[in-house]
Amino acid sequence: MSAAENDTNVPDTPTGPRPEPIRFFGTTWVDHSGGYAARRVGVAVGSLAAAAASCLVLRIAYQGLRIADIGSFVTVLTVVMFATCSALAFRHTWSAFTARPDPDRQASLRGLLTIGFVGSLLAYFFRSLTEAPGEKLHRAEYGKAREEYEKRVTRRSGNPSKKRRRS
Repeated sequence: MSAAENDTNVPDTPTGPRPEPIRFFGTTWVDHSGGYAARRVGVAVGSLAAAAASCLVLRIAYQGLRIADIGSFVTVLTVVMFATCSALAFRHTWSAFTARPDPDRQASLRGLLTIGFVGSLLAYFFRSLTEAPGEKLHRAEYGKAREEYEKRVTRRSGNPSKKRRRS
């Protein structure tokens, strides 16, 4: 195979920043192609179904506590703990869709977010009703990166040795 034939088979790679993929959506959020609407519906239905199944599991666990007859204090404490952790997880997940969370804070909240998984699932459901979860944040970051790239490219365009000299 000659070098000329090899050059024709090389696909053109886009220059500049590339969009960051979003879970379940890839990069379809950029131009809403590739089944974007169907993916959003699927994510919404899936996260709501997972939240409902999780609530069923928590209900079975609650009934287990009632059957064990461990006392109303522990039962109430468990319910309050799950409700509080779910509310905090919802708030944290919702805010993570609009701003990048601090990695240290994220690591310290890992246990709380695990206990409050129902809140995270509900936040994912509600956000997927309007956009791909995190799309607004990714779109802003991608737009800023494209803008900065365009500024850099336009400043450096052309061959400086061919520039006409001022007299």
